[in-house]
Amino acid sequence: MRRRGILTFCLLLAAEMALAQDGRFEEAVTLIKRYEGMHDERHYPYVGYGHKLLQNEHYPVMTEERADSLLRADLRQKCRVFRRFGRDSLLLGVLAYNVGEYRLLGYGERPKSRLVRKLEAGERDIRAEYVSFCRYRGKAVASLRQRREDEYELLYNE
Repeated sequence: MRRRGILTFCLLLAAEMALAQDGRFEEAVTLIKRYEGMHDERHYPYVGYGHKLLQNEHYPVMTEERADSLLRADLRQKCRVFRRFGRDSLLLGVLAYNVGEYRLLGYGERPKSRLVRKLEAGERDIRAEYVSFCRYRGKAVASLRQRREDEYELLYNE
């Protein structure tokens, strides 16, 4: 009897955690929509809410539903890339949605970002490193800094 109670408690706890994660995912989607805005043909190769068209993709008409679906699929894919970071996977996925996962993980001659190195070392004080991704062509941009601060406040999980 006691074993069944423990199992029930564990299942309820897992369901509660999934719902909390779902809520954070929805908040992340809303935040991305607010900052990205809807892209049209003037923003080629970007469509919808910042989806970059791949070589074999073509979307002649971008509806709100299709753009939302692409955003969610892209964000889930980015979160899967950062799955090993556990509770920080959504935060890193949202950042990678905007800057690309290779800016964070490194590739070729590009080293890993300080943000990823700190998380791998188990350090949780990452605010400065996260917000530092606010540059465009080498210059800090106030609107990008505000976006990073909003993302951090909304999605950072103590």
